[in-house]
This record gives sequence, structure tokens and C-alpha cells, in this order.
Amino acid sequence: MSDPRYDQLAKVLTDFSTKLLPADRVLIDAYDIPEAMTIALIRATRARKAVPFVQLNTGRVSRELAYHATDAQYGVLSEIELSRMQKMQAYIGVRGSHNITEMSDVPGDRMKLVMKALRPVNDHRVRKTKWCVLRWPSSAMAQLAGLSSEQFEDFYFRVCTLDYAKMEPGMAALKDLLERSDKIQLKGPGTDLEFSIKGIKSVTCGGDHNIPDGEVFTCPVRDSVEGTISFNAPTIYLGTNFDGIRLEFEKGKVVNAEAAGGLTPKLNEILDSDEGARYIGEFSIAFNPHILQPMRDILFDEKIAGSFHFTPGQAYEEADNGNRSQVHWDMVSIQRPDYGGGEIYFDGKLIRKNGEFLPKQLRSLNRK
Repeated sequence: MSDPRYDQLAKVLTDFSTKLLPADRVLIDAYDIPEAMTIALIRATRARKAVPFVQLNTGRVSRELAYHATDAQYGVLSEIELSRMQKMQAYIGVRGSHNITEMSDVPGDRMKLVMKALRPVNDHRVRKTKWCVLRWPSSAMAQLAGLSSEQFEDFYFRVCTLDYAKMEPGMAALKDLLERSDKIQLKGPGTDLEFSIKGIKSVTCGGDHNIPDGEVFTCPVRDSVEGTISFNAPTIYLGTNFDGIRLEFEKGKVVNAEAAGGLTPKLNEILDSDEGARYIGEFSIAFNPHILQPMRDILFDEKIAGSFHFTPGQAYEEADNGNRSQVHWDMVSIQRPDYGGGEIYFDGKLIRKNGEFLPKQLRSLNRK
């Protein structure tokens, strides 16, 4: 018997997030999720008179393919996947994981090959389709969140079916303020950073691409970042867990990078993937009221109330500084008092202190 929350979530994804139209071709990319949820998405798609297509994936099979990947194999796969994506008007990716570190032992050069080969597919999906991506709750996620399975499922569906429309006035005000600003300063424990965002657009994120959502992002002028930043949220990248990341910048480039637990060499290996990996491709301010603690899942962690993230690697075309890289790694710092506090300044004016917005037009984004 299907959980009625599946139907509710499927309706959010097809109605609000991707706004499917009659005859839209929709790729439902189901990754280690219950059949009942895939079926709910098919039915919700058909209810909008759109046309569903389905791809089923599993983590262990994907790992096996990547572990022994070859250029010839993934060259053909890239052509096939790109051809299919070009025939779609929309994409809904629901990504579960029985083991978040499934890919951790795949050799670095194989992961680099896979990411490079599939980049044209992802680029087309982001630029040319109505898309939405979300995680699926699992025991592994519940453990990382420190919750029982039942508690985590309740949390998950509460967050993912949030009335994102209520955030729109505050997000619009933050977007406007960012686009009228030049210098941004970030201050906090281990952080004293400054950069320019002059002339770069800002983008509101209120449930139309990622679920859960709740952020407004922009991008630093590529060579403007100066200073030091420390991230107090744990993160995972390509199956490896990182803690205590600290980056130093000169003229926009990461000139020194450190990580706790002996992972500094691994961190620098990733940042040396290509020239753009040591420059920043995104700066985002987050405010989802239901997400309070990190759980090494970036689609949740990057939306934590009172946090921001700073992203080595690829810039988005919507807020572009020209930086290009196969890397896009959102690193999160939480500025609420329980995480040490911190401030964000726009052109010398204090905009957010200890995770709370101060200007009247932004206070609706504060956690009630």
C-alpha cells in the first residue's frame, strides 16, 4: 500500500517544482527509491497530461560501472545519455542511497573520467530542461541526522512539502539587495573573508530545482576573494568524508587548503582537478527553517537555517563569474550561536548576525 505522502510529494514535484505542461516529456531518474514512489511520480506526471520516461539506478551497480570505467565506454554512454536528455522537456531526479560512501573506493582517475564524460548531459539538463533533484530518506541518512527512521521520515516529508511560496517576498528582497551590493564580508570563528559580487546576478531558490530548498545564491568576481574561511559543517565529496576544512585565498585562488583527520592531501587532490577548482563558483545564503543540523548530505546541509556556503569550482550560468571546472563542491558554514556565531556584511552594513537577518524586509526569512 502506497504512503499518501508519496502522492503529496509527487504532486509538489510535478506541479510546483517542474510545472509540467501537457505533452512535456519527463525523465524520472529513480535511484534506489521504492517502486511506489516511482509509480506516484508516473501517475502525477500523467495527471498533468505529460509523458513519463523512467530510468532505474542502484548505487552498487553504478559503483561497479565507475570502478572499471574506460574512455571508450563512457564516451558512448555520454552520447546515449545526452541524446535522450535532449529529447526531454523536464527531469525529476530522486536519489536514494543505502550507503553514502558507496563510491569512496572508486579510484580518483576513474571518478574524474566519469564526471568529465557525463558533464555535457548534466549541463544540458540544467540549462535546457525544467529540472528538480531531491534525496530519498534512508537508514543511512537517519543515522547521520541522529534520528530514528520514523523521526527522519517525518522530518523529510515536512521539509520537502514545505509551502515554499511563502518565502518568495523575502527571497526577492534578498536578491534585490545582493544585486545592489559590491563588497561582501564574512566573519566568524576562523573566518575573515572579503570579495566582490558587483555586476553578478543573484538567483532565488524556493523549491523549483532542489528539494528541500531555501537559499539565494550569487557568485564572487573570480579574482576578488581575499582572506581565510573555515567550515564548521562536515561534508562528503566523491564518497570521502571531510571535516574541519580551512581555505586561504589570494586574488581569488585557494593558495592553502587544510582538512582534519589527515585528509589535507585528498582535499588538495580534488582542488587540483583542474584550474577552476581552486576558484569559487558560488556564494549562497541559506534559511530553510526546518533544517538545523548537518548530516553530510549537501541537498539538506546547504539549506541549513543561519548558514552560508562557499563553493570551489564550476559557476552556474545564471550567476556567472566565468569559472569553469568539473568540481562543484558546496562547503557549509553555520553562523547560529550554537555553532559559534558570525556576521555577513554587504558594503560594510551588517545584514545577518548569528544567523538572523536584521533588515526588516528580510526578517520573514528568519527561523520563527
